[in-house]
Amino acid sequence: MKKMALHWKILIGMVLGILFSFILLSTSWGSETVVLKEIPASQEIVQEIVNGEVVSSVKQVDAKIVKTTRAEYFISRWIKPFGTIFINLLKLIAVPLILASLIKGVSDLKDIAKIKKMGLRTISIYVVTTLVAIIIGLGIVNVIKPGAGMPQETIEKIKEKYATSDGVSDKLNKAAAQKDAGPLQALVDIFPKNIFQSLGDAKMLQIIFFALFVGICLLLIPEKQAKPMIDIFDSLNEVVMKMVDLIMLFAPYAVFALLANVIVAFDDPEILMKLLSYGLCVVAGLILMIVFYLTLVSVYAKKSPFWFLKQISPAQLLAFSTSSSAATLPVTMERVEEHVGVDKEVSGFVLPVGATVNMDGTSLYQAIAAVFIMQVLTPNAITIEVQLIIVFTALLASIGSAAVPSAGMVMLVIVLESVGFDPALLPIGLALIFAIDRPLDMCRTVVNVTGDATVSMLVAKSLGKLHDPKPKNWDDNYEAVK
Repeated sequence: MKKMALHWKILIGMVLGILFSFILLSTSWGSETVVLKEIPASQEIVQEIVNGEVVSSVKQVDAKIVKTTRAEYFISRWIKPFGTIFINLLKLIAVPLILASLIKGVSDLKDIAKIKKMGLRTISIYVVTTLVAIIIGLGIVNVIKPGAGMPQETIEKIKEKYATSDGVSDKLNKAAAQKDAGPLQALVDIFPKNIFQSLGDAKMLQIIFFALFVGICLLLIPEKQAKPMIDIFDSLNEVVMKMVDLIMLFAPYAVFALLANVIVAFDDPEILMKLLSYGLCVVAGLILMIVFYLTLVSVYAKKSPFWFLKQISPAQLLAFSTSSSAATLPVTMERVEEHVGVDKEVSGFVLPVGATVNMDGTSLYQAIAAVFIMQVLTPNAITIEVQLIIVFTALLASIGSAAVPSAGMVMLVIVLESVGFDPALLPIGLALIFAIDRPLDMCRTVVNVTGDATVSMLVAKSLGKLHDPKPKNWDDNYEAVK
């Protein structure tokens, strides 16, 4: 009997997770409100700078009752942990996989000039695809104008519910820290001072730099001395790829848990409906971006777009479920290497770099979100000059955007500030899109991962490193050891 393909299993898990959460919410038990905790009223000391001096004042914090539904409480306690375990396992193997595959890949090139050629092509294509994404986003939001004519009562309701929420405040604080770091901080952050700390904190660019450095040094020493270390990383790479195969056996159950938790967390369907036109703009732009990728695959790589989607669909479905390019990276590498046919030396460089600096979906979202917020709050401020600034800033922001959930909203603050958006309106602006950000984050992560896979295929084709796929299964050597 033929085994069901992995992407179908994952898709079934996603559908069942969504249905399970909806059914649970529709029952009287699941929709019942429960009190999680009561936070009493208190006072806290607030410090601010007035005329160059630090002034302290006492701020009264009102009492607060934290509530939720029984469905959300049950799923967060008994279902969501299985999804968390799965994401933790993927993150566990991401760092050794990047380290092993990149060191082995660079050392196998046998020529430092090839590294330069591959690096320049990778960055050039990433910049082009990001610019295309931003232009598509601006085109759609200017044609549809989702922010024009939004009722004032809807704006007030969104402002009241989200403008002072912890989520919006957290994004503003992170954006302020990013802005205060300085223009060259992103460059400084590439160079690690302690590689073990970088490995522990999963700082991707620092790990990539270290792996490239080690790989180049292995090329510069005699082959006899380099071979033992190359063999170690080659073996480590094979072990980690086998770990990916084993972890993916759990994927259908994990996405059930992840999607069920996402659905019960949507606490205001009415606001989601009010923001539907904005959400549809983003989704339409993301679909056009995937069509652009498939066109490149068909025209340049001479491969069937449908075949390409089938091969990388497990990575896309996981990207949708986890909202994290970094967590999906091991699966993306496994699918691209074994099922698309990209050589290790290409995928080991292009994909980790892409998961860190190539955020096409996020860039498209930032362009649409920035103009949407301005259409609602400051419609007269939208000019050609402002939109050109958005193009430039969103391009730079995509490089600094971390591969974690909702990082795009943090960089959106910087994009808005670059066009002179009133800082006092920033909390309201973020509140406008906060309610619908998570489902859109899931969609744009799919585009980020698809873009990385596409670029790795294009680079491999240009270097003659694209071959026939050789997929492996978790039980290939099982008969010999059972």
